[in-house]
Amino acid sequence: MSVSNPPTWRPGVDSASVDVVRDFARRGVLAPRVASASVERRRILVSAVYEVAWPVVFNRLTRVLEIRRGHVACSHSVLSLADGCLDHFHDDVESAVEYVLRHAGRPIANLEAWLASRLRAATVDGHRRRRGRMGALQRPRVPRWLAKDLGEDRWLMSLATQVLLWVGVPTTAGSGLWPVSAWAHRRGLATGDWLGSSPATVRREVEEVLAAMRRRPKWYVDHVETPLGRKQAPVVTLVTEDGTNAEPPALPLVEEHELDDERLAGLAADAIYAIQARLGRGEDARTVVVDVIRTMFCSDLGTPALSRAPHRAPDGDEAVLVLLDDPERVARVVEAALGIVVGCRVTVH
Repeated sequence: MSVSNPPTWRPGVDSASVDVVRDFARRGVLAPRVASASVERRRILVSAVYEVAWPVVFNRLTRVLEIRRGHVACSHSVLSLADGCLDHFHDDVESAVEYVLRHAGRPIANLEAWLASRLRAATVDGHRRRRGRMGALQRPRVPRWLAKDLGEDRWLMSLATQVLLWVGVPTTAGSGLWPVSAWAHRRGLATGDWLGSSPATVRREVEEVLAAMRRRPKWYVDHVETPLGRKQAPVVTLVTEDGTNAEPPALPLVEEHELDDERLAGLAADAIYAIQARLGRGEDARTVVVDVIRTMFCSDLGTPALSRAPHRAPDGDEAVLVLLDDPERVARVVEAALGIVVGCRVTVH
């Protein structure tokens, strides 16, 4: 089966450039010619290598894998590949091209046939290189010290290997950090304890493994934390009651209590400025303090609650209103406010 209506892999690639690449390969000079070419010439040659490589990758590797996975539709053509399968295809093509550019330094009579015979080596090497770029171990192995810290437990050592493998994969486990459901199934196979092999159990065991890894902080940062930080952020789609997609809520950069503290600090600074200014004009201290506090802290009563879930909004403004109705507490507030204003270096213009 051939690839139907294949798109041109790179813009500006023509058959003449592909012929040049095949000729270079036959003469055994493809890799050095590409390496020594100018920036523009190299772009053209590399694009031509992509044109040679991608049909080989699809027909000899991608289609076989998609049929094995049961993805019949994805096996029809590149245009039929689902998003995740297309990502794998892109990675494999990139690996094949990199392999050609490194190893095509001797005469190759048929470039496509030569590449087809080396696809497995090319894609495995490319996978390891991508892991290396993320900072993950290229060949994950459980170090002796980690095995000892895990009590030589075969399942925990296997789980530690899975963790080291997973941090080097660019995708995520949906909205979660670890693919605990898949690992729970693997745990059942490894231990025979199907009843106890739940995602919750695996989560606890992952934390146990990570705790052991953190006993070597530099190793943990280099081989776990750093590659985890380079994973692609998960894309979450929310479906409304009417079946339409909606944007998920924005990811907050700070906690809600920090936003509340910042808001109150800003109001307090404005209040000090206003009190100092009005006192400078000779107004009555008690009247000024009560009026400014009421204006600053109670003018938007209930507004902060509009963007919060029920019972999670700050209720400080209501507490201020209650405080201002108590003469004894007002006297203490006025005394404290005047002490702050006197000691404050806010300049009134």
